[in-house]
Amino acid sequence: MSLRRRIAHVLLTLVTVCGVVTGATPATAATTPSIVFANPHSQALYGAAYAAALDNLVRRNTMAYDERYDRSGLLDPATGIVRAGGGYAQPWTRDASVNSWNAASLLSPALARNTLWAVVDRDATGALRVQQDDQQWDQVVWVTAAWHHYLVTGDQEFLGNAYRTAATTLTIREHAGTAGLNPAYGLFTGASFFNDGIAGYPAPPADATESVSTGSMPWPGVASGMYLSTNAVYYAAYVNAANMAERLGQPREAAGHRAKAAALKAAINRYFWNPATGLYNYQLLADGTPGVYQEGAGLAFAILFGVANPAQARSIVARAGEMTWGMPDTFPHWDRYSEAQPGRHNAIVWPLVQGLWAKALAHHGDQDGFAAQTARLAKLAGNNSGFWEIYNGTTGVVDGGWQRLGGTVKFHWGSEPDQTWSATAFLDMVHTGLFGLRFTDRGLTFAPTLPAGWGDVTLRDVRYRDADLTISLRGAGTTIRSVTVDGRPSRAEVSATLRGAHTVVITLTGATAGDRDGDGVADAQDRCADTAGTVSGCPAPDHLEAEDAHNTGGVKTNVNHTGYSGRAFIDGLWAQGATSSFTVHRTTTGSGSGAITVRYANANSDARTMTLSVDGRAVRQVSFPKVSDSWDAWGTVTFDAVAVSGRDPVVTLSYGPGDTGSINLDWLGYSGP
Repeated sequence: MSLRRRIAHVLLTLVTVCGVVTGATPATAATTPSIVFANPHSQALYGAAYAAALDNLVRRNTMAYDERYDRSGLLDPATGIVRAGGGYAQPWTRDASVNSWNAASLLSPALARNTLWAVVDRDATGALRVQQDDQQWDQVVWVTAAWHHYLVTGDQEFLGNAYRTAATTLTIREHAGTAGLNPAYGLFTGASFFNDGIAGYPAPPADATESVSTGSMPWPGVASGMYLSTNAVYYAAYVNAANMAERLGQPREAAGHRAKAAALKAAINRYFWNPATGLYNYQLLADGTPGVYQEGAGLAFAILFGVANPAQARSIVARAGEMTWGMPDTFPHWDRYSEAQPGRHNAIVWPLVQGLWAKALAHHGDQDGFAAQTARLAKLAGNNSGFWEIYNGTTGVVDGGWQRLGGTVKFHWGSEPDQTWSATAFLDMVHTGLFGLRFTDRGLTFAPTLPAGWGDVTLRDVRYRDADLTISLRGAGTTIRSVTVDGRPSRAEVSATLRGAHTVVITLTGATAGDRDGDGVADAQDRCADTAGTVSGCPAPDHLEAEDAHNTGGVKTNVNHTGYSGRAFIDGLWAQGATSSFTVHRTTTGSGSGAITVRYANANSDARTMTLSVDGRAVRQVSFPKVSDSWDAWGTVTFDAVAVSGRDPVVTLSYGPGDTGSINLDWLGYSGP
C-alpha cells in the first residue's frame, strides 16, 4: 500500500504453507456461514465470492498469537490475530479496525478482540491508547470498530477497556502538534483516512514530480491540511466514545464527547460541503484553499456516520462519480496521472473503498447502486483468483497504480494478493448490505437489500452471541412485507438474549424494475442480471472472454501484451491448480456434443497441455501448439466432440497433474446444441 507497508513486508515475514500462516491454534477458528442463492448464476458469482472471502479471512490471513503485538497485555495467547494480507504480515491499526468492523467481530469475536488489542499499547503511566505509530491521523477509526465489536458481542469487559483506550487516544490527538486539532477551523489536520501515499493528493499540496516523499505526511501541505474522511472518522469516534461512556454509566463524559462531535460535524458541513457540486470537497488547505475533488471513502463516511443530512445524502448518491469497476479512491485523475498511468490512490479502485461505498448505498436505500458495487467486486474477485489490493478502475485489471518510489518518479507499483480488507469488504456487502444486519445494544435488526434478479437467498450458521441463525430472504426489494422467526410472525429483529438455533424468514417487496446490465432484459427476468448478454440475458456461448471467466489458483487479468480481444487477457496458468472456468449459456437443456475453440498465446519452445473438464469431470488432456516466439501473437485451437448437458454447463481448462500449462488465454467459444 505505502512505502511503510513495502518496508514492513521485507522486515517481517511469517512462514506460510499453502497460503496458511502456520502456528494458528484451533481457538482462532472463525465461524463459517454458508450462503445459497436459488438462482444458480447468483450462486456462481456471489456465492463463490463469499466463500473465497471467508477463506481469505479464516484460512489465509489468520496468524498465530505473537507476543510482539501484545503491548496492551490484553491478548489471549490461545487466539490468533488477523493480519493485513498477502505481503503484509502485520495487523496495523487501520486494517485491524476495518477488518473487525467489516466482518471479524461477527464471524469470530475472540479473533476480532485479539486483533483490536494487537494495535493498542500503553503509555509511560500504563494508560491504554491506540498505538502511536507513523500514521497518527487514522488511529481513531479504532473507536468505531471497538464500539461495533461491543454491539455485536455484548462484551462488557472489552467495553470498559475500549472506552479507556478511546478517551486517552482522543485526548492525545486533540493536543498533538502533528495530526491534531486546528482551532481556527475546528477540524483535525493530517492526511486523509486512507491515502498514506502522495499519489492520493493533487498539486498542491503535492507537486508534479512528487519530489518530497512517497508518503503523504512528510509533505507540509498534507500534514497541515484537513481532509473529509479523516474528520468524518473523528466525528464517528466522538459519537461512539459517547455511546461507550453512556453504556458505562458516565453521562458527564458522554455529554462532553457529544458536544465535540456536534462542533466537528458543524465544521465539516461549513468547510467541506459544496452546494455547487452537491458533494463534499476532498481537502481544505491550511490557508483556506478548498480542494474541489471527490473522495470515495469520505463520501461514504459522510452518509454512514450521519454527517450528511438526508438531502445531502441524496445529492451525494445522485452526483458522485464512479468508474467502470467501482467507486474510485480520489477522483478525477490528477494532472500528473492519466488513464494509461493511474495514480496509486487516484482514479483507481480499492475494494476497501468499494465496500464502504456499497455499505453507504445500502444504508441510503439505493438498491441498484448497492447491487452494482457488489457485482463489480464479486467479478473482480472471481476473475482474478481472489481479492487483490487494487484494480484498474477502467479495465478491472489487477494494477497497483503509479506513484514515486525513492528516486524513481512514477514508479509502477504492484498490487498484492489476498488482501484481508478487500475480502472483508465483500463479506460486509453480504452481511450489512444484502441481509441488512444492524447491531444495537438490545439485539440484531434486519434491513435487507435484495436486488431483483438475484433470487431468494439463505445465509446459514450465523453466530450472534448465543444464537445460531439461519436467515432467508424471499422476493426482492428493500420493503419488508413479512417476517417469521421459527415459523411464527415476528418483527424484523432478534433479541440479544436469544439462545440456540433459530430460522428467520424475511419476505421483501418493492424491487426496482431496472435493467442493471443494459441488455434489454429486465432484472427480474434476467438469468444473468449483472452481466449483459443475448441468451435470456446471459452472454452468448460462441465468444466468452477469459477475463470474465471464474479464474482460480493464481490466474489473473493482465494487459502487458498486445493483440488480445476484450478488456484484457489472463495469465498465471503457471502451476498446478490454476484453472479458468467458462459458463456456457445454452438455449437447450438436453445433452449433446459440441466444439470448443480457444484463442491463446504460447511463446514457449514446444506445445503445452491443459486438462479440459465439463461440470467438474475431466474430459481429456488437450494441447496448445506453439504460436510464435512472441507473447503478443495469438492463435486458435478447436477441440471437437466435447459432450455437454444442461442449460449452463461449465467448461474448465486447468493445469492438472501431467500438464505443462504456461499459456495465456484470450477467449473460449462453444458451438453446438
